[in-house]
Order: sequence, then structure tokens, then C-alpha cells
Amino acid sequence: MPGAVILAATAALRAGAGKLQIAVGKSVAPVVAQAVPEALVAGLPETPSGGLAGRGAARLARLAEGAGAILLGPGMEEEPGTAALLRALVGAAEKKTVVVLDAGALAPLRGKGARPLASLEGRAVLTPHAGEMAMLLGRQKGAIARDPGGAARRAAKEFGAVIVMKGEDTVIAGRRGGLYRNRAGNVGLAISGSGDTLSGIVSGLAARGAPPDQAAVWAVALHARAGDRLARTIGPLGFLPRELLAEIPRLMAGLGGRREGK
Repeated sequence: MPGAVILAATAALRAGAGKLQIAVGKSVAPVVAQAVPEALVAGLPETPSGGLAGRGAARLARLAEGAGAILLGPGMEEEPGTAALLRALVGAAEKKTVVVLDAGALAPLRGKGARPLASLEGRAVLTPHAGEMAMLLGRQKGAIARDPGGAARRAAKEFGAVIVMKGEDTVIAGRRGGLYRNRAGNVGLAISGSGDTLSGIVSGLAARGAPPDQAAVWAVALHARAGDRLARTIGPLGFLPRELLAEIPRLMAGLGGRREGK
């Protein structure tokens, strides 16, 4: 789904990522390159269904060398080769690289806990919604919805990662037991593509050097505030995830401290 990749990639740039590379299936690479001309776009081998094939793992690892942040998952569905791609990216991650996993990239973690992420030493951010969290923890979705904070804390401990549990109130569980709850935002954010913009913002902030916990909390706050701005200027329903993106630099500029004498 190239649209999801385009949203996430543009969000990373809007959050301040200075250099962007995008790896997608070779059949959609020209579309993505046209939509995001600021990025280097690499076409990878595909499965018969159009997903990313595991045999592209070595090239993906080479592209990821030296990255400040790596995002895997937007636009992807669960595929047999996804686990190989995840292993390649984790192996390519350097000591300061933050790895963000969303959507289809969460499936290879099912039933395995922190083992696939162990070498990252806590530098992973997972961004599941309730259904994906239920899959990760092997629980019913209803149980997750009743106690999202508890589920997020359990997942943070089990996977050794920062957890962004998306929902009406998004909950962020830190690596050291901290729990943050975001109540900003509105129902207009509950639209397809919204989660892709969020994972892109997390990745962009991490690429600028924000630690995983900080990148996650700031990204959730920026995403929610952008939605609140659009609710006021456009309406509470009907604004688009791509319209969130232009709000991110304005919000960061408004929240940033001013230098003395400026």
C-alpha cells in the first residue's frame, strides 16, 4: 500500500529528518519516488501478492547502515518474508539507531517476546492498536481495551521496547516503567492513514536524536495537537491524515524555546 509509505515518509521529513531513504516493492517504487521527490527510493523484490520478499533482506540491511532511525511496517501486510526483513534491519542497526515497528512488521514478534529485538537494548518503539496488541500478547481484544495502560506496560516489559498503544486515549509505556497518557486529539484522527503519520513522526524525531521514550511521547502529542488544530479550522470530521503533516513544523516551532535576545 504505497499511500501508507508516502504518509509515513513525509511525516518523518516534516518532523525534521534530514535525509530519507524509502525501500518499497519495485512495482510501486516509481509512484513513491514521484510522490516524495526528497527521498532516495529503492525498489526491492516482491512476493506474488505484491509484498516485500525476504530475499531483499541483504539489500535492505545495506540501505539501513548508518541510519539514525529505521521504520518498518507502514503499508505492509503480514508476509512470510517479513521476519527476514526485520532480522536484517535489527542486525544493521547501530548503537544509537532507533527501530520503529508498525502494522505488518509487528507480526513476526508474535509469541517471541524480546528475542528478535534483544540486540537493540531498548531502542525499539512498537506502535500497535488494540487488535495488534491482542495479537502480540496473545489476549482478547476486549481485555486489551479494558486496560490499555496495563497492556502497554506488559508489552514494554515483554518486548523490551517503548510501546505506543494507539486508541481514544493513546498510552505510551516507557522502557523503565513510566506510563504516559495522551488525552488530546479528537475523533477525526480515527481515520485510515493516521497511524502511518504517527509512526513517521516518531521516526523523524528519533532520527534527530531524541531517545525512544521522548520521540514517542512528543510524536503522540504533536499528532494529537495537529488533529485539534484541523478540527478547529476544517471541522471535527473529514480532515485528512496528509493535512496533519503541514501542522507538525508549525507546532514544533511554536513549542520550541526562543534564544535569548531573539
